[in-house]
Amino acid sequence: MSPTFRSLRNPNYRRYALGGVVSNTGTWMQRVAQDWLVLQLTASGAALGITTGLQFLPFLLLSPVAGLVADRIPKRRLLILTNVGMAVPALVLGLLAVTGVAQTWHVYALALALGVASAFDAPARQSFVSELVDHDDLTNAVGLNSASFNAARIVGPAVAGVLIAALGGGVVATGWVILLNAVSYVAPVLSLRSLDARLLHSPDPVRREPGQIRAGVRYVRGRPDLLLVLAIVFFTGTFGLNFQLTSALMATEVFGKGATEYGLLGTFMAVGSLTGALLAARRVRVRQRLIVLSALTFAAVEIVAGSMPTYAAFALMTPLLGLSALTMITAANTFMQLNTDPGMRGRVMALYMMIFIGGTPLGAPLVGWIGEVAGARWTLWLGGLATAVGVLVASVLYLRTRPTPEVGRVAPAGEVREAAAAA
Repeated sequence: MSPTFRSLRNPNYRRYALGGVVSNTGTWMQRVAQDWLVLQLTASGAALGITTGLQFLPFLLLSPVAGLVADRIPKRRLLILTNVGMAVPALVLGLLAVTGVAQTWHVYALALALGVASAFDAPARQSFVSELVDHDDLTNAVGLNSASFNAARIVGPAVAGVLIAALGGGVVATGWVILLNAVSYVAPVLSLRSLDARLLHSPDPVRREPGQIRAGVRYVRGRPDLLLVLAIVFFTGTFGLNFQLTSALMATEVFGKGATEYGLLGTFMAVGSLTGALLAARRVRVRQRLIVLSALTFAAVEIVAGSMPTYAAFALMTPLLGLSALTMITAANTFMQLNTDPGMRGRVMALYMMIFIGGTPLGAPLVGWIGEVAGARWTLWLGGLATAVGVLVASVLYLRTRPTPEVGRVAPAGEVREAAAAA
């Protein structure tokens, strides 16, 4: 088997990945349909930003608790519960839209409910990968997870755009697409139930003790290498990675396109993201240098994309946006997992998701307001500029304060074995 796909030799990982492809496809279909629903109801970029912000607000508020829950409860059981929890808001919103009674406040409330379930799902899902595969395959598995996510991102937006257009392009059409996402959550639930528990590398659940959330924060505060990665994902996640919102505004306001063309932008971007994920799956080690350079490259490409004169030219830039963004995201995720103590992994990944995705409630309404006041192009120009400045400042501060290589670092198991062999 090709080194790019070596984790698929693991039967548990194969089942988990299959369920993820189906669910991720449905998720991307709903993202397009939900945005199109908001635009149909309000024709407002600010409303679109509020919806996105509400969906990701729970990551900002609940992630520390969600991370502790992920360390205390067997992750497979928790993931089954969170998938059911994400299916219910999708089902309700789909039914409201199909029956023609959906209102903006319905979308806001259900986006928030979906966000609560997602906030508990994310740290468990991120850290569960390390229980499915051996340590040496973790980098590959994280890369393949990203590849699965972006393969779905290629199919999902395109299918959603075509279905919405074929069904009339209105509110009812978006409802049928959202209902398909509700059904898609059956796949990960079935795949999780089918896993062979004997092959899982599950750590012992953390016992209940006072101050466990604070202990996780202290652990990260004492690790400058982790703090640098968190700073980079904060700036890119808050100001740069508002693709849902900026693509919708660019497609409708700047280029005067409809649902199909908007969905295709997500597909074009996912081609680059999938390429970045597959390249990441081939890497054996991840260095901080890669995270910094890919974040700066993404910022530069975003600024250039905002200057494209035509829809076709903008569409041609989106694969580069996807490639640079996914390289940074996958490298950051892998670095955090490989360099974190297993007993802290749930809480550390929760902080990672809180900072990465939790910044969206701050950035999305701001970006939506900028798009409404100054124009859609400014959302890309200012987002790229803010990302570049933030990454550069964080890198300079890290270089001034970083410890010696042996201080505050958890060596990957592969390095420990190499050192022992050399001795």
